[in-house]
Amino acid sequence: MSDRRLTLLLGARRHFAGQPLAPAFGRALARARREAVAEGELAQLQRYFRLRPAGAWPSAALIEGLQRGADEGRHSQWLRADPVWLQADLSTARLMAWGNLGLDEAEAEALLRPLKPLFGDAGFPIEARGPEAWLVCLPRESRLPVFPHPLDALGGDAFDQLGQGPEARRWRALLAEAQVLLHEHPVNAVRRRASLPPANSLWFWGGGAWPDAVEGVAGSVVSADPELRAFAQAAGCRLAEAVDATRPGLLDLRPQRQWRVVEDICAVARAALATGTLDALVLDFADGHRVHVTHGQRWRFWRRAVADLRA
Repeated sequence: MSDRRLTLLLGARRHFAGQPLAPAFGRALARARREAVAEGELAQLQRYFRLRPAGAWPSAALIEGLQRGADEGRHSQWLRADPVWLQADLSTARLMAWGNLGLDEAEAEALLRPLKPLFGDAGFPIEARGPEAWLVCLPRESRLPVFPHPLDALGGDAFDQLGQGPEARRWRALLAEAQVLLHEHPVNAVRRRASLPPANSLWFWGGGAWPDAVEGVAGSVVSADPELRAFAQAAGCRLAEAVDATRPGLLDLRPQRQWRVVEDICAVARAALATGTLDALVLDFADGHRVHVTHGQRWRFWRRAVADLRA
């Protein structure tokens, strides 16, 4: 990976449908190198961070370390248990909302009140780190099943959440009791009457202990996503607040839906390519499409400009 590469994390290309490309960018895109990569926002993050042991993705531990300090986070395992909305259909239930239920602190505190003794009696204290960011602390020697990341599960079958095996059975039973408490909770009754999504279940994800090592991108990382910021901090990346498209690093634009904003940032980065400040500009789309732009591609002048991102 180039030490002077700026990568833009972007949503799926469909989010920019109907928004035209500027002619200069259409020419740059036509001349760029493209590749197919794994789809999904989780896959995007995993492209830019390497962990030891390989295969681990302990987001809960790293997010806790971001808030409390890495030393405090190293002595336990951590698991996110976020409130979610599951919607039942004929044969299953689907994860419909995670992180955007609109709970306030008072609602979250009330919903957690009956869950705390349930999880505490199981030996897994549960706490809130935000209205929709709930965390379970586990002994370091605990064995956890593999829980799917909610980014990969939205809209999908929630029954696949807990997998199989003896470890999964314990968590499945705990979740079933939590769902009963949440379904009957007065907060959710009020939310249903107000046509708001109920927080009627939990989603376990990001479990594990602090990894042995985390490697990330060169340069700074700009993101509002706590998960991405946590991995960047663990990797020793500089966390920046201001966008500087002339410097290497990782710029998280996944929530952006205005292509003109993206193009303005790309224009600054392409000027940095021309001066040699950057070696490459990478556009990583969540639908598995990645584009590599370099200054040397300007000699591919025989390629006709493209009119939209699908080309």
